[in-house]
Amino acid sequence: MAGMSSDTLWLALGLVLVLEGLMPFASPAAWRRMFQQVLQLEDGQIRFFGLCALLVGLGLLLWLS
Repeated sequence: MAGMSSDTLWLALGLVLVLEGLMPFASPAAWRRMFQQVLQLEDGQIRFFGLCALLVGLGLLLWLS
């Protein structure tokens, strides 16, 4: 990953923003319900999901690089 250009980083960020914007654009009511459910989770549960997302993301980066 040391050879990643700044263009690649900006493309990756753009892709993340597109993916993050799909749900609120396509179904704002479902997106709002999902966030209401997330707000009811305990801090430890949210941390667990965050850790899982980090590990999957790091795994993908290592696998693809």
